[in-house]
Amino acid sequence: MRTRFIAAGAAVLALLMSVIAMAQSAQAATGLHVSGTKILEANGNPFIMRGTSHAHTWYASQTSSFANIKSLGANTVRVVLSGGRWTANSASDVSNVISLCKQNRLICVLENHDTTGYGEQSGAYTLEQAVDYWIGLKSVLTGQENYVVINIGNEPYGNNNPSAWTSATKNAITRMRAAGFQHMLMVDAPNWGQDWQFVMRDNAASVFDTDPQKNTVFSIHMYGVFDTAAEVTAYLQAFQTAGLPLVIGEFGNMHSDGDPDEDTIMAQAQSRGVGYLGWSWSGNGGGVEYLDQVTNFNVSQLTSWGQRLFNGANGIKSTAKEATIYSGQPPVSPSPSPSVSPSASPSASPSASPSASPSASPSGGAKGCSATYKVSNQWGGGFQGEVTVKAGSSAISGWTVTWTYTNGQTITQAWNATVTSSGSSITAKNVSYNGGLGAGASTSFGFLGSWNGTNSVPAVSCTAS
Repeated sequence: MRTRFIAAGAAVLALLMSVIAMAQSAQAATGLHVSGTKILEANGNPFIMRGTSHAHTWYASQTSSFANIKSLGANTVRVVLSGGRWTANSASDVSNVISLCKQNRLICVLENHDTTGYGEQSGAYTLEQAVDYWIGLKSVLTGQENYVVINIGNEPYGNNNPSAWTSATKNAITRMRAAGFQHMLMVDAPNWGQDWQFVMRDNAASVFDTDPQKNTVFSIHMYGVFDTAAEVTAYLQAFQTAGLPLVIGEFGNMHSDGDPDEDTIMAQAQSRGVGYLGWSWSGNGGGVEYLDQVTNFNVSQLTSWGQRLFNGANGIKSTAKEATIYSGQPPVSPSPSPSVSPSASPSASPSASPSASPSASPSGGAKGCSATYKVSNQWGGGFQGEVTVKAGSSAISGWTVTWTYTNGQTITQAWNATVTSSGSSITAKNVSYNGGLGAGASTSFGFLGSWNGTNSVPAVSCTAS
């Protein structure tokens, strides 16, 4: 009888340990997570990244880029940040970036650009320093695991001593987990991200095993090294054969080191269910301006590379699927962003500056709302506008904003609102996911328009239901 009790006790203990293990596993998968070669959301649905990179650290005032990137069909934006190599992005700024991603229903890949070309480029930071930066941001990153991927360091080694990448990356992952980060981590390859010496490819399994959560995805940057279909296909196949997750974290349609085979890159990514993120939205300089996808951050001026990436075969518009975390729930709206002047960047050129100042309608009381109109960007004959809607002292379930243009302006495209016009009178109504606002909460919508002569800011009014 005693033997039976011992056996029964052992069985109960084994069952209890199994339940605990399952609970721990479920807890580790509360956000975006890896399963074999795939990325899954917390609900188990597969998520394939389709998007671009935005050089936020050098163009911090270009917050409208998030809505513009979304308007072209992207489901992901990779956001360039700095911890001090350039003007550091503060916790409050990063919090606002995350809010912009969520407002525009985008998955946010946050990357620290300080490490670019370490060992070869003067001023580059170590991966250790990059981890220090992430730890300093932990308060605004915790709880965002459904929406945020942490790309620990961009292209963390150049072509000098790339073999050091393996131990440095393992140490970075270990420190991130020891600090309590539950997020999916992304690690870039050495050799300026292109891994032409195959250090990442050949050591990926041991690096992955270093992560106690097994929630690290590898990122290859495809430029001139990947100028043939055979090279592209072989690299992607190596990771699939190894059963390891890979995304194409950067690529272009041309580059100074060769001519990337973007057609194969995009076709293979689509057929294999691999994510891709083009480089980059706008603001490139230093001889690589051809990598801009739009001119001067103007969404209506797609470059040939932008047209290829967003609208071409296997492009973002035809293949991207929005993360299901946004299905059936309103996005989180940020507070209006402060105006920040872009800091100088060695690879940045000035953009068209915003014109006109905001004009606000009076605040409403119960079931009331207010609206603020601003011109966020302007160029010859065209402009981009943004309206922020804020609920009054009570929650609202819907809103309508109206205004009348006095200078002949017209609206040609809008997002995050249903916009109609009757002559010079404009009416904007909430869409399904941003009508419900708590007391004092806000949301925003954007639009593109044309103007001729004067582009004055109209008076706006807001009514709530």
